Amino acid sequence: MSDHHTHAHGHAHGHGHGVDHDDHMEAHGSVKDYTIGFILSVILTAIPFWLVMTHQLEPNMTKFVILGFAAVQVVVHMIYFLHMNSTSEGGWNMMALILTAILLFIVLTGSIWVMYHMNANMMPNMSNEGSSVHGMHDMQ
Repeated sequence: MSDHHTHAHGHAHGHGHGVDHDDHMEAHGSVKDYTIGFILSVILTAIPFWLVMTHQLEPNMTKFVILGFAAVQVVVHMIYFLHMNSTSEGGWNMMALILTAILLFIVLTGSIWVMYHMNANMMPNMSNEGSSVHGMHDMQ
């Protein structure tokens, strides 16, 4: 009797495993998705490269355009290669992504803010003749 139970359990486990495997495969992208992602990635890399090499824009504007293309490329990679959307893993992937983006924004903007203010407040006064230190007067 226990042999029958073990066999039935093993048989059901085998079918359950196959169904889970098929459901798991649906979560992965198709060749079409990977091809679209690859083509978009190449385009989003080639355009900024072309802009820099041909000097089409002013240097300051080029920096912002490259950052914009980089942000779009991150989104393309997340959708087409990491298969992230609001329904994957019951929405937890998207929540983790949002938390990561918020923390990254806080860390980067805070670091830039601190470095800017340290540079502005800690450097000697360069407008004088260069011999006096910021806040000190000639004591002669």
